[in-house]
Order: sequence, then structure tokens, then C-alpha cells
Amino acid sequence: MKDKMQYYVLKEKAVPEVLLKVVEAKRLIDSGKIASVQEATESVGISRSSFYKYKDDIFPFHETTKGKTITMVIQMDDEPGLLSGVLKTIADFHANILTIHQSIPVNGIATLTLSIDILPQTGDVAEMVTKIESVGGIQYVKILARE
Repeated sequence: MKDKMQYYVLKEKAVPEVLLKVVEAKRLIDSGKIASVQEATESVGISRSSFYKYKDDIFPFHETTKGKTITMVIQMDDEPGLLSGVLKTIADFHANILTIHQSIPVNGIATLTLSIDILPQTGDVAEMVTKIESVGGIQYVKILARE
């Protein structure tokens, strides 16, 4: 039987503390502030065995999405210009919209599904999602898939 790799997108509050510390240790090593795994693990308060156990399995979301496609669903109020604000936010992050589908509004709420090509110059996808969520009239934003 072939092992099938599965991926999940989680909010930070749902991730165990040890995994967040592994991410922080990796960041310290990558930044050059700390030269060894031993120093990094001591700095964040985890064992070296925990670091090595998880280091290849957890990455900040923005690091793994560069050059990838994400599909997100957005529920928003049915207001003139609101879609334009969402699209402008995506353009401000230099991401490329591949597909867009907006449902017919029901009870004043429309559902928007976007497939977005994340480019190297896009930067932090989590920040882009936060900016979209902050646009007035947006009910929620969910990332459905990443390819």
C-alpha cells in the first residue's frame, strides 16, 4: 500500500507549542543569528531530538506557498465595490488571480471563490489574507486548498 502524504492548514492557536518552537529554531538558524542546532534549541526551549523529529514537517504557511496556487472562499456582503476592494488587495500583494467565481447573493451575502497564483514577490500570504479580512463587508476568508 502506497503512503499518501496529507497536508492540513491550521491556525497558529491550534498548533502544539513544540512545533511552533521548531519553526522558531529554524528561523534563528536560517537568519544566521545562531550557528548551531544546539544553540537554537536551547534558545527556544526544546530538545534537539524534538527539533530533528519535526524540522522537515512544519513550515510557516507563506514559505510553502511561494510559486503555488491557493484556492480561497470569501463570504462578503452584497455591496457595490466590495469585490473591487478584495481584488485590489490581492493586486497590492502582486498575486495573480487565475479563476474567480461569485455566487448570486442570498440574503445579502455573496460567496466568492478565487484561485490565486502566489508569486515569489507576493510575500506573506497570511498577511494578504489578514488584509482581505479587514476589508469592510467581508464576513470571513478561508483557504480551501494549496497546490
